[in-house]
Amino acid sequence: MRVAVVAGPDPGHAFPAIALSLALIQAGDDPILYTGTRWVEAARAAGVEAEPLKGLAPRPGDDDLDAGARIHSRAAYISTELLPDLKSVSPDLVVSDILTAGGGLAAERLGIPWVELSPHPLYSPSRGLPPIGSGLAPGIGIRGRLRDTLMRAATGRSIKQGLAQRSQARVGIGLPALDPGPHARLIATLPALEVPRPDWPEHAHVVGPLLWEPTEVILDPPPGDEPLVMVAPSTAHTGAVGMFEGTVEGLGGAGVRLIASMLDGAEGEHPDWVRAGLGRQDAMLRDASVLVCGGGHGMLAKALLAGVPTVVVPGGGDQWELANRAARAGTSVIVRPADARSIRDAVLQVLSDKRFAEAAMSAAATASQVTDPVAVCRQVVNGGVTA
Repeated sequence: MRVAVVAGPDPGHAFPAIALSLALIQAGDDPILYTGTRWVEAARAAGVEAEPLKGLAPRPGDDDLDAGARIHSRAAYISTELLPDLKSVSPDLVVSDILTAGGGLAAERLGIPWVELSPHPLYSPSRGLPPIGSGLAPGIGIRGRLRDTLMRAATGRSIKQGLAQRSQARVGIGLPALDPGPHARLIATLPALEVPRPDWPEHAHVVGPLLWEPTEVILDPPPGDEPLVMVAPSTAHTGAVGMFEGTVEGLGGAGVRLIASMLDGAEGEHPDWVRAGLGRQDAMLRDASVLVCGGGHGMLAKALLAGVPTVVVPGGGDQWELANRAARAGTSVIVRPADARSIRDAVLQVLSDKRFAEAAMSAAATASQVTDPVAVCRQVVNGGVTA
């Protein structure tokens, strides 16, 4: 297959797109990736054909404080900018990141089948769940179900507004107002982070986390035999700030070693029991006893795949939802609000109770229950999956 993979520049979305592109290459297919300029050369170095995705920059008059307008209006513009590129490569399929919906719109305009990539659990509303983002487990009993019903009604207005904005954006580029949706959805998460729902979409497939390391550098941990604590501050703009500094301050004198994975901001001097910099996270996790992170899906899934329990300092976006799912699974302790002392207490709690590590290993085992994303893509191209 010739597959166009479309994703924005945020690492939590660009990295899974690169990982999917590499999986397609390994399977003998021919992907081309369109993403933010920051990751184009890195993707090429990894062996992926990659080009900058046009239309990502805000335009004069764009209201980025309105999430619906930001996603849908920008998507329509991106689709127009992307059309010439797609025509030139004649893909059999487009895979479009859930937050970079312009790829799907462009595919629809060209009559090309497309698949939506969600680099996290399924966040579609469900009649059996509280609103996604609340962090709540499904209500139990009459009161619990009533709570969920009332919460869904409250968020339903925002959902309807978003659908109206999407319809308006579609009409503006010559598409029907009613969105038929993708031919299939790739839900790139661990089954352990999903929540059972009575209305699971027929063509949504849990394919396991799509993970990619942006470096081949191995960052050696500090010497010693003490437990190794890994820290991975959030790369999302809504992530909690000061996580690395708070963890270093809190764990001073606690009898541990610390290694921090940081895309940026590792400069400066650190205590001799601390190492910080850009390095392969999978290598760090092999030696770690606990991870302190923001609860972004990529890092949380990577830790669970390695069987490493977590202390989660959630910021905005979906981090609160994911943190609570991990805590209910017994793999995590949530720290919010966070300070040096609360992070220290949570890390020592996880280190002293083997049940957290056992739960993380159980979560890792669910990776055997996923579907091959390449197989889903091929089935769509061959006409086996329809919207």
